[in-house]
Amino acid sequence: MPCASMDTPLDCLIIGAGPAGLTAAIYLSRFHLRTGLVDAGKSRAALIPCTRNHPGYPGGISGKDLLARMREQAAEFGAHVTDALIETLERNDDTFIARGEGLEVAARTVLLATGVVNKRPPIAPEVHDAALARGLLRYCPICDGFEVTDKRVGVIGSGTHGFKEALFLRMYTHSVTLIAPDAKHDLSELEREQVSRVGIRLIDGPCAPLRLAGEEMLVPTPAGDLAFDSVYPALGSIIRSELALMLGAEATDDGCLVVDDHQRTSIPGLYAAGDVVKGLDQISHAMGEGGVAATTIRNDLAETGTLLR
Repeated sequence: MPCASMDTPLDCLIIGAGPAGLTAAIYLSRFHLRTGLVDAGKSRAALIPCTRNHPGYPGGISGKDLLARMREQAAEFGAHVTDALIETLERNDDTFIARGEGLEVAARTVLLATGVVNKRPPIAPEVHDAALARGLLRYCPICDGFEVTDKRVGVIGSGTHGFKEALFLRMYTHSVTLIAPDAKHDLSELEREQVSRVGIRLIDGPCAPLRLAGEEMLVPTPAGDLAFDSVYPALGSIIRSELALMLGAEATDDGCLVVDDHQRTSIPGLYAAGDVVKGLDQISHAMGEGGVAATTIRNDLAETGTLLR
């Protein structure tokens, strides 16, 4: 990372090196901006065993490989990732100060690309990772619903979120079971009628810890152990927007940052892109937002007349 101080702050500090942050780093570095990139090593994209709907990769590519390629590309233009956790973000006049893990960085602008964390079902960590790698546990039906075509699918969730995910997956397979994570399903009468009409089975919970059995995922319930080819947790996400909220940035009730059409938050000089912003939660979408944010940052800084070489 380029040296930065209160006297010579970075043009932009990017927090988060997932698809959005790395795309922005490539753009900003090619704009000849002094750019820093800090990452805590928690990108959700790194957990993807193989994405087959990301354009340009016939046969698919793992999330780790995609991120490695993007890091390599960013490095070609001088952008390198500092592995650290930013814990606080403050604003001093026109300069942001980010601190964490022995690191203090001053920057004229900040781009938050911190993403989200999926809420997991009850499952041992080692079982979770093994099931995820084998496609027995999946988190994104938009990404990989095609892969469960005509398979036995379990959805752990309830309420409107669980209902919508089960209904979405029903277009891929006739065998969809919606399992309540708690004792009873929280569904309206209309939702119950709809799932019944399309043949989605409803099972009350609670779920005991999920476990593997050969090439099946077992979901223990009061009705017995249910076996599936794939299970989708529809339990929501934790939005990593704390740094922006420290500054009073506007957010939705669930914590997603509110931005304008150019990825500006409600705090001048603070931008956001990717899953931390309410959107599609797709790699391609995050990359697009990263490109828009980077170009906006360049244009906003250019208005100060300080970017000419």
